[in-house]
Amino acid sequence: MASRASGTGNQSASGHKKEARESKESAFAPGEMPLNKYIAHCGLCSRRKAVDFIKEGKVTVNGTVVTEPATKVTGADTVTLADKKINLTKNLLYILLNKPKGFITTTDDPEGRKTVMDLIKDATGEERVYPVGRLDRNTSGLLLLTNDGELAQTLAHPKHNIKKIYQVELDKPLTKNDFEQIIAGLTLEDGVAFVDALGYVDPKDKKQIGIEIHSGKNRIVRRIFEHLSYNVEKLDRVMYAGLTKKTLNRGQWRYLNEKEVILLKHFKK
Repeated sequence: MASRASGTGNQSASGHKKEARESKESAFAPGEMPLNKYIAHCGLCSRRKAVDFIKEGKVTVNGTVVTEPATKVTGADTVTLADKKINLTKNLLYILLNKPKGFITTTDDPEGRKTVMDLIKDATGEERVYPVGRLDRNTSGLLLLTNDGELAQTLAHPKHNIKKIYQVELDKPLTKNDFEQIIAGLTLEDGVAFVDALGYVDPKDKKQIGIEIHSGKNRIVRRIFEHLSYNVEKLDRVMYAGLTKKTLNRGQWRYLNEKEVILLKHFKK
C-alpha cells in the first residue's frame, strides 16, 4: 500500500510540474515559445540541455546573447547556438520499421508491388517520409524512414561508417576456412569487402551467422556469402545505427523517441 501511495504522489508532483510549465507557456502569444523549447524543436538536444546552453551564454537571439531560458522567441527570430544559426524544424518524423520479407524499399512501385510505405500509411499525415538506405525485397529487419533530409544524408553516407548487424541463415554450415576468409576480407567485383565482426549465433548450428558491417554497398551481405558458394536463405537486419528491434514485431513500426533522435544526430562515427 505504501508503494502505491508513493507512486501516486510522484505522478501528482509530475502532473503539477507539467501544469505549471503549460501555465507559463499559455502566456505566450501564438507562434511564440520559450527559448529552450525553440532549441529543442530544432532537433539538437532536450529542453533541459538547452537550458544549460543558454545559461552558459552559448545562445544568441538576433545578435544578442540571451541567458534566460524563458525568453520569448518565434520562427522569425535569428537564433544561434555556439555561433551557428539554428532553424526551427516543423513536423519532422522518424519512423522505425521492422520490415517483413516481400516488401520493396521504395516510396512507390510502377509494377504495383507492395512497398514499405504500405506498412506505415497510418504513421504519417501530410508529411512525406523516405527510407534511409535500402533493404532487399527478401531481406527483413530494421529500416528507418524520415523526412529529415540532413539526417538521412548523414546516415547514408559511407564516410560515417554507420554500423549494421545482420542475422544470416545459410543453406549449409559455414566452414572454418570460409569464416577466416570473410574475416580477412573478400575481394568482390567492386573491391574488398571487410566486416567488423562475424560469429556463429549458435555453435551447434553453423548455418546461423551474425555479421556486423558498415559498408553500404548494394547486397553486400548476400554477395559475401554467395562469393563463397553459399545461398542466403534468410537475412534479417537486427541493429541499425544503435537502434534495435526490441519490442517491435515483424511488420510493426514506431516513432523514435526524443533521446533516440538526438543520439542519431550526434552518432559517434
